[in-house]
This record gives sequence, C-alpha cells and structure tokens, in this order.
Amino acid sequence: MRNDTATATAVLALTGGPANVRHVTHCLTRLRLTVADPVAVDEESLRALPGVLGVIGAGTPSLQVVLGPGVVDTVTAEVERQLATGARDGGVRTGADAVETDKGSHPSPTDLPRKGPLAASLRRIANVFVPLIPALIGCGIIAGVGGLLTNTGRLPGLTPALAAIASGFMALIAVFVGYQTAKEFGGTPILGGAVAAVIVYPGVAKVTAFGVHLSPGQGGVLGALAAALLATRIEKWCRGRLPGALDVLLTPTVTVLVAGLATLYGLMYAAGAVASAIGTGANWLLTTTGAFAGLILGGLFLPLVMLGLHQALIPIHTTLIEQQGYTVLLPLLAMAGAGQVGGALAVYVRLRHDTTLRATIRSALPAGLLGVGEPLIYGVSLPLGRPFVTACAGGAAGGGFVGFFAMLGEKVGATAIGPSGWALFPLLTGNQGPAPAVAIYAGGLLTAYAVGFAATLAFGFPRGTARSPAPPATDRTPAGSA
Repeated sequence: MRNDTATATAVLALTGGPANVRHVTHCLTRLRLTVADPVAVDEESLRALPGVLGVIGAGTPSLQVVLGPGVVDTVTAEVERQLATGARDGGVRTGADAVETDKGSHPSPTDLPRKGPLAASLRRIANVFVPLIPALIGCGIIAGVGGLLTNTGRLPGLTPALAAIASGFMALIAVFVGYQTAKEFGGTPILGGAVAAVIVYPGVAKVTAFGVHLSPGQGGVLGALAAALLATRIEKWCRGRLPGALDVLLTPTVTVLVAGLATLYGLMYAAGAVASAIGTGANWLLTTTGAFAGLILGGLFLPLVMLGLHQALIPIHTTLIEQQGYTVLLPLLAMAGAGQVGGALAVYVRLRHDTTLRATIRSALPAGLLGVGEPLIYGVSLPLGRPFVTACAGGAAGGGFVGFFAMLGEKVGATAIGPSGWALFPLLTGNQGPAPAVAIYAGGLLTAYAVGFAATLAFGFPRGTARSPAPPATDRTPAGSA
C-alpha cells in the first residue's frame, strides 16, 4: 500500500533534512526541491526509495524527484506540511518560509535554480498553468462523455448538466490564470484575478477599442497572463511609494483601475490578435504540412524537454483548447514518449545479459506506456546515448503518421494537457469526432513503438555490442528539463 507520508519523510531526510530545503514546488510528475547544499543529498538512496521513478539534477541546487502523476501532489503536500513544522537553521529558508514561497512570496534570485534567463522565464510561466491541469483533465473527460452521450442520443436529460460542468471552468479560465500569474510573480493573487476577470465580463461588449467593440473572452489566457503581469508590476510600484495608511486604500484601487484600463484598451485587442494567429497557424501547419510538421514536432520534443523549452508550449495548448475545444499539438508531441517505449524494448531485447538494465526497463515501462517518460529517458536511453536518438526517430515517425491524417482532413486533438501515452485516450477528440481520433492516435502510437524499436535495434548500439554497462548511478541532466 502506498504511504505518501513515509515517502515525504524519507525524501526530506535523504535531501539533507528540512534545513537544507529552500524551496518546494511540483509539476505533473516531479517534486522539485531547491537545496542549499547539493552535496548533502544522498542520491543513490533517494533513487532506491519505493515509489521514486528517477532523480534529476543531482549535484545541483535544483533537485527533481520523479514520482509520477497523482503521487507527486500528495507527497508535495506532505513535504510542505513537514517543512511548515520544521525549524529554521542558520537563515536557510525552511518550514513555514519554504511553504510560503509557493503561496506568493517567492525566493530571491539567489534561491532559485541556476538556469538561463529564457529557461527560468518559461519555467515561471509554466508554473502559472500547471496547477490548472487537473481541472482541464477533469472537465475534458466530462466534456468527452457528454459529447458521446449527445451523439448517441442517450440520457438527454443529463447532457446539459454535463455540458455546464465541463464548460464552467473554461468560461472562467482567464480568472484562474490571472490569479495564478500574480501568485507566481509576487503580486496579490486576488488582484491578478480581478483584473483578468475584466476579460470575461459580458459588459466589455459595450467597450470600443481600436474602432471595434470588444468581445467577452477576447485575448483569452494570453490576455489574462499579460493583464495580471501588468497588475503585479503596478502593485509593486505602488507599495514601494505609498505610506501604510494610504497603501491599504490606494494600492488595490490604482492596480485594478490602471491595469483594467490597459487591458480593455490595449491588451485584450493585442492578445486576441496573437491568439487568433496561434489558432490559424496551427490549423494551417497541419492542413498544409501535416506529415512534415508531425515529423519535426514528434522528433524534436524530447530534446526540447531536455532544454526546458517545451514549457513555452503550455500557453499555446491552453489557447487552442480555449479556442477550438482541443489542442492539435499534444497528440503529435505524445509520440515522443511512444518512441521511448519502443527504444527501451529494443534495449531490453538486445542487452539480454544486462540484468540490472533489464530490471530498470521492466519497472519503468508501465509508466512509459501511460505517458510518464522520465524513468526511461534518464534511466535507460539518455545514459546509453544512441537509443535516445533512435527513440526520437520513433517519435518522429509517430508524429508524421498523425500529421499525415491531418493533411487528409482528419485532425486529432486533446481536450486537456498533461497526460500522454495510453492515458490520453479518454481525452481525444477531433474535427470528425472522438472515434476517428482514437483510431489515428492508436496508429501513431503503434508506428512510434515499431520505428523506435527497429531503429534502436539497428542503430542504437556500436557494432558487435552484446551488452553494455548499466546506466550510471549519477544523473547530470540539466536541471531545467521537465
């Protein structure tokens, strides 16, 4: 039976104790810890913990413990709880300070992981959207069930209720984005949400900007992101200049007023144009160059993950879901994980005498099939080198397969972001409905498995190789990967 409390306690102990932890957060699969002293981390024991799928960034201040979807949420909450009751040691921010960091009071630049400015900016933008993924998944599945019932004519009395439940979050997603943006960038979250709420307020239809009436929702999540960023800047400017008595009254007033006017008379129009361009560009890309686009996206996604640049796609996914009801990019990118699975199976077959590596593959394959690729990437293909490249070839083939059908008019999309692999099936839909989308996506997975397997078997090993050493115990992967 899973014991998340014991896992959290063990993780803290093996990362040097609560006094060594400066910052805690998580994404969909990883617990992310910023540690004061990387040498104090017992990486080997951490990797051996039950439930830990991998360790990334060992030896650096930015440590990532791969736990998998669902598990990471509860373990992170338990780590934060234990830190909140811990002691302060020599000025290192632990306990309540560390937890507060995730609630709007963010670490100083010296506390953040050392990474390039682009990767750091993308990480912070991703932090705005990652907490929204559970709601996107839940509402996406409900929308899929409701659509299936509508198409089959069953339970007509229930389908309106399902549509309301599934659509309510998306109708107000701009507010949540504004709230999360202010929280992430050090502003007051409720002020960020208040400014972003202007975007979805029906009354904006009476406002004229650039000679045209605005539309409720115009600019979407991109407008909300920009509005809340502006509100945070204005709020910080006010708080640094107003005395306490006036600060309470004037700071929120000036923040909402100035940022709200800027949103109405500039940001909504500009963000709306960008969002429309994203939707038009994605449709044109797949309709005109679908097979080639899928080949490139499926083949390069794993390297993008390694560089942390894939974070830039999260707002794009969300914008497409908001506009069209699904993102056509995620099924293409999901093929990269399928290529990893095919490559790992080839390694398992080829290196049949390497019992350690085969045991790693056996334990990591179930997670890989469900779209959690880190154990295979960091435990198998990347340390071996060539299998990482041949796995990318499998992803490219799968992406090309799905993209080819897009050129024929059969688009495949996902109603939420986060899951991939087999876990993406309940979220699939497309311009021709869910059934063709599921069939095409399944064909893409099989193609990626097969090409990843064949390419790795043929080119993934030096000539004459019968077995290779097990992957090194120490992972020096850049901390910016996700």
